[in-house]
Amino acid sequence: MAHRCPEVMRDERMMAGVLLSVATLAGLLAGCDGLFYYPSRSSVVDPVSIGLPFKDVFFNSLDGTRLHGWFFAPEGGPNGAKATVIHFHGNAENISTHFQAAAWLAREGFNVFVFDYRGYGQSDGEPNKDGIQEDAVAAVRWVRGRPDVDHDRLIFFGQSLGAAIAVHLAAGQERAGLRVVVLDSGFSSYRAITRDKLADNFLTWPFQWPLSFLVSDRYRPRDDIAKIAPVPVLIIHGTADPVVPYHHAQVLYAAALEPKTLWTIPNAGHTSALGRYGEIYRPRLVAFLDQYLADAPGTLNRSRASGLISQRGDSRADGSATYYTMERYCRSLNERQAGRNLVCHPL
Repeated sequence: MAHRCPEVMRDERMMAGVLLSVATLAGLLAGCDGLFYYPSRSSVVDPVSIGLPFKDVFFNSLDGTRLHGWFFAPEGGPNGAKATVIHFHGNAENISTHFQAAAWLAREGFNVFVFDYRGYGQSDGEPNKDGIQEDAVAAVRWVRGRPDVDHDRLIFFGQSLGAAIAVHLAAGQERAGLRVVVLDSGFSSYRAITRDKLADNFLTWPFQWPLSFLVSDRYRPRDDIAKIAPVPVLIIHGTADPVVPYHHAQVLYAAALEPKTLWTIPNAGHTSALGRYGEIYRPRLVAFLDQYLADAPGTLNRSRASGLISQRGDSRADGSATYYTMERYCRSLNERQAGRNLVCHPL
């Protein structure tokens, strides 16, 4: 019997382990959209504890699955709101950890509806791609079913996975009364983001392309986003997003039709523009929404808050090298993209 070097045997065992891992991963990916969903049933933050009163809501999805949501109204009540924002959250946890990304808009004069997809929080069922899209349709129809909500002044606000859900919804039959679509840290394709995740690991990096084709690309945002026009689209994305790389925003912006705007935020992470940097970008978002709502018709005979919110300056200590570098970067980028509504904001 021939002698085999220990080093060769170790290499073969390592290769066998890699192939086994890849085969296992391929089995998990094959037809399995469930890898996109990480729901939690635990409640983390109660809105009342941070001074945000709300209405607890239960409604049914298109297939009868019982869903749960929270409805926030401005101080003057739902029928005095500028518009109604429907928020589509990301792929993990539930509304108790996501609602703060949108509920602050109630203090700015908007109704806000946040809800959990099936399998998340208090919503029944288990998450799957088709079912979640049906849940999103049901959420919009629930909002339209309220007699105290202006059905002609709706805003879709999607973050991360929720951005993909919002794009498909806005491109289809649920666009009536839609005035603005806001997409924060969204991906351009289910397969593309799968490749990005596989590329993060040296074991799966060589197999990122073949393995990604095991994931369904139904409801691919880059295919749907052009159908949203003429409804305005705002894309917000940080260049240092570790979850959904910035190039997804570039793909989405290129595929969208006018009117479209891209806010590029240097060195910002995932969904951090309206969170960590909310002092800067929340007023800007309100001003952006007010701009497109100014001439929008309404179905309720009432007065609304009007006028653009004055934007606060981006105050920074003089002499900051980082600020100077980012400001110069943004000025250069904006000059190159002049006339294309591609807006870069220095932090």
